[in-house]
Amino acid sequence: MENSTNLFSTFDFSQLQSPDFKEDAVREEIILPILKHLGYNGYQIVRSKNLQHPFLTTGSKKRPITLIPDYLLKVDDNYAWVLDAKSPNENIRFGDNIEQVYSYSIHPEIRTKYFALCNGRQFTAFRQDEQIPFIDLEIKELQNNWEKLARFLSSDSFQTGKNIVYEPVAKAGINNAKFNYSNCQLLNEIVVNKQSAKRHFGVHGYFTKQAWNVVQEYIKNFSQEGDLILDPFGGSGVTAIEAMMTGRRAVHLDLNPMSVFMVESLVVPVNLNSLRDAYGRIASQFTQNIPETDEQIKLVLQNYPYPQNINLPKGSDVNSIEKLFSSKQLAQLAYLKYLILKEKNISVKKTLLLMFSGLLTKVNLTYHTSTSRPAEGQGDSSIFRYYRYRIAPDPIDVNILKYFELRLSKIVNAKKEISSKINEQTIQNLQVKKGTAIKLDFLKNETVDYIYTDPPYGNKIPYLDLSTMWNGWLDLEVTKTDFEQEAIEGGELKKSKSEYNDLMAKSIEEMYRVLKFNRWMSFVFAHKDPEFWHLIIDTAEKAGFEYAGAVKQANGQTSFKKRQNPFTVL
Repeated sequence: MENSTNLFSTFDFSQLQSPDFKEDAVREEIILPILKHLGYNGYQIVRSKNLQHPFLTTGSKKRPITLIPDYLLKVDDNYAWVLDAKSPNENIRFGDNIEQVYSYSIHPEIRTKYFALCNGRQFTAFRQDEQIPFIDLEIKELQNNWEKLARFLSSDSFQTGKNIVYEPVAKAGINNAKFNYSNCQLLNEIVVNKQSAKRHFGVHGYFTKQAWNVVQEYIKNFSQEGDLILDPFGGSGVTAIEAMMTGRRAVHLDLNPMSVFMVESLVVPVNLNSLRDAYGRIASQFTQNIPETDEQIKLVLQNYPYPQNINLPKGSDVNSIEKLFSSKQLAQLAYLKYLILKEKNISVKKTLLLMFSGLLTKVNLTYHTSTSRPAEGQGDSSIFRYYRYRIAPDPIDVNILKYFELRLSKIVNAKKEISSKINEQTIQNLQVKKGTAIKLDFLKNETVDYIYTDPPYGNKIPYLDLSTMWNGWLDLEVTKTDFEQEAIEGGELKKSKSEYNDLMAKSIEEMYRVLKFNRWMSFVFAHKDPEFWHLIIDTAEKAGFEYAGAVKQANGQTSFKKRQNPFTVL
């Protein structure tokens, strides 16, 4: 496809003022050069094809009405889009001209997704189910808008009619010759088995964790070993980790730096003996110097850093991170973090920080104890229970070292469980990246084999807001751009429903771009408002996805929050 920079550089646009410059001149002098630059030649440009109207006739003898579109554009043997020429004084943004070309696009012999008009001054293009143009540009400014025009309407932009074969990823001892992506069937509801995987259960609290065995079954059903699996709303990393556990490659992407930290720290290969030795050193020093008296606490807070003056989201019971902790908790956590950061081994340090971060969930004033279980350490944080920072009516003072040791046990079990599949030899098959789902520019077109994702739902959970405590303690930066790109409704920036819709639509379009032709995306939906379900389906179909169906799937034990606000799960 040629560059459009000089396409009309010598054309005299004052000709359009002349009554002699009519529709036929628009065809030959404006439209034909555009079509050739879009990559259409010869048989791909079908001119003035006679179409019999499928419903209407005229006169008592019921003579058929003939429709004659100016141009039908073909890719291989399929019609890709319709284009009609109009004289320069005709309206091509709304009215009868639009309805006329629309009737061509829906004709049983044609059935195209796009239709377009050009009057020599402007070029407009419509999707079949929309009333306003998604491309609307001045021909004079074509060179500045060529990329958008070519992206949708060039001969290379259509999957229709393509017979695409991708080179499989070689994997020794595996014969997947019989695997057929086109024949994958939708799964029936799967019994949830959340707590049996040590790599997910008990490692670190996070919002709306997917059931690992459900995710694993979907990955195995819709992909094969060696395939690349993407989750652009990666969360706690269940998709990426289960992809690796089943012999796939994986990309974990999330806008929340806490998510990236959690997954990186869990999967980093580490010598467990070195980890235990480091824990022993830290525990010994902490026991000897633990700040407990008022004087000791004051001294530690003067000498060791902790989060200060970092604002919490509106609606919190207090306005900054340090107010979520007693002075004793702040001092003990600050000293423990200082001891961890002294460790030289990077993998050991990352793992210890993961243990520390998990400890934060219990060691703060928002920790609500359970009335049905023993007081100390049995309960949950208000961030998970109420989705906001709410100070507990009766905060408890847990033994930090006791629960830090428990963190060690949980992490060691998780590392052991994943070590056969995620280790020094395989870790290069996993990408863990901080970024936005609306811009997957680190992935080339059609390079992903399967997408399984559980995105945010409207104003249900403001992930970045609720992660403020962890991100603050871990020195993880959250930028203004991160908040702008977060696909939620409400939140710190009070985003509207239309802003959320726009961000979600851009995400789906990007997922379509990177997913290989004839591959699958599983999109988890859990929202009380069916409007969002229709948004997802409509956006996906506009991008080019073919809807295969919905499956009801539970996600484990019903939480306190879900009992208060039951969400539809599809």
